[in-house]
Amino acid sequence: MRPTEVARLSPSEPYRLWKQAGLLLLAAAWIALGLVGHDPWKFDDATNFGIAWEMNQSGDYVVPRLAGEVYLAQPPLLPAMAAVSQSLLSPPLEPFDAARLVAGLVLALTLLFSALASRELAGREFRWLPVLMLIGTVGLWDRGHVLSGELGAMAGIAIALYGYALALRRPAAGGGWIGLGAAMAFLSEGIQAPAWLAVTSALLPFLGAAWRRREYAIALTVAVVVAAGLAAPWIVALDLRGGALLDTWIDGQRLSDFIAIPGGASSAEPLYFLRNILWFAWPSLPLVAWTLWTRSRGFNGGLAQPAVQIPGILSVVVFANLLVTPDPKLIQALPLVVPLALLATLEVDSLRRGYSAALDWFGILTFGLLAIVVWGVWIDARLYGMPQAVATLFRDTETGFRPSFHLSAVAAALVLTLLWIALVRPARRSNRRALLNWAAGVTLVWCLYSTIWLPYLDSRRSYRHLVESVKAHLPAQGCIASRNLGDPQRALFDYFAGIITVREEVDATNDCPALLVQYGPQQGPPPPLAGWRVEWAGSRRGDATERYVLYLKDAA
Repeated sequence: MRPTEVARLSPSEPYRLWKQAGLLLLAAAWIALGLVGHDPWKFDDATNFGIAWEMNQSGDYVVPRLAGEVYLAQPPLLPAMAAVSQSLLSPPLEPFDAARLVAGLVLALTLLFSALASRELAGREFRWLPVLMLIGTVGLWDRGHVLSGELGAMAGIAIALYGYALALRRPAAGGGWIGLGAAMAFLSEGIQAPAWLAVTSALLPFLGAAWRRREYAIALTVAVVVAAGLAAPWIVALDLRGGALLDTWIDGQRLSDFIAIPGGASSAEPLYFLRNILWFAWPSLPLVAWTLWTRSRGFNGGLAQPAVQIPGILSVVVFANLLVTPDPKLIQALPLVVPLALLATLEVDSLRRGYSAALDWFGILTFGLLAIVVWGVWIDARLYGMPQAVATLFRDTETGFRPSFHLSAVAAALVLTLLWIALVRPARRSNRRALLNWAAGVTLVWCLYSTIWLPYLDSRRSYRHLVESVKAHLPAQGCIASRNLGDPQRALFDYFAGIITVREEVDATNDCPALLVQYGPQQGPPPPLAGWRVEWAGSRRGDATERYVLYLKDAA
């Protein structure tokens, strides 16, 4: 494209300030929505909140604990940040809302350093494109708005990518950012993400003479020093606590935990990510394919450019590891979306207009229809209760739910809907405009999800009422044993009711008078246990995937 066309399509000229303000507003809305206003939900959000809650109770930010037990599945950076956020902002916010603001901060860091990396690699006029790509990435939908180690690793990858982009021009600064990103990834998730960066660093010199220069060696040296200097204090502090804590953590960082070794306890499921990555990384992957196709034919410098090599090699390394990961989960792919976004935006301007128009109209029609359906179902449920057909579609076992009305939530949803309509009204179409419209559509649906539908979602996913119901049936004295109780549930039983169970998995010889058992989907009466009687049985509202039964010991 001609320079004048690029300037016209970018937020630089004309109306630079207005365009940048609008993009900042879009990014801020996408980050902020969904962070507050609901209880901790299952999996990483509840687990990390539980760790942060215990950190504030004990004042210990070195050894993470969950429901009274040491929990060294991941280093404690994000829970520690969440604990600080709690202490500063609760009250006025609820502790879990204050903690979850850290997820918004980490998301903001990811967007910022992705933009910085793109500016360094592709030029100033490209800096906003990976931001729009990440906002529009389907895999970041709700997984990007909860506290998780993978979220911290994703931000660390973004920071390191900026460091690689700087490495050949400013080796000391580039190495510092690589080291900072590696340290953040390590302290958030463990050794896996820094290992990805180490393998990427080792492979880059095979791609060209530029990576075999003295500057790159300096950058890597600085990166190692910075990463070690930032990561070592936690390791040393953990070792000084004694009790074989460091050995326990190291034992959880074995190669077999990250790569399914043949003959090991866990096997790889490569089809899992091959089957899910297209929608998870949408719309990046089709645009990555276009970038590689275009550059492979020699356009815009070809493939032998740092803008292609850095995110390209890192993407291959991460995805190759994901394919052989034991017990895969989609949240593990969060760090992959950042290098894919950088690759995907390199050739947006050269994309054939028919392709970009198809993406544009597909997004407008998809999100427009979704918004109509979401508004229509909410209004109908508000007036008449949730109908059976909709409840079945949502896998809700209870019909007739009436969403509550909150003026602020409804007003926010209306304003975002009207802004989206104004944004995608018939106007000059362009490739970049297609990305903007897609990101705006994702933000609109995320807004409706996290405003008018949030009370309904919280009623399905919150454990508050279940925990309070269990507490009302507990004996006045004696401990409570548990069986198959997951880590998120243990955290929430502790927070909502102060219930810390003695896990049978840890102490099978306990003599507790009560036993709380978590079952999977069940029909009929609770299973009988010899020597126990059923005191209570229940589940979350509308949820048939989990069932809880409280047993009390029969009198001798």
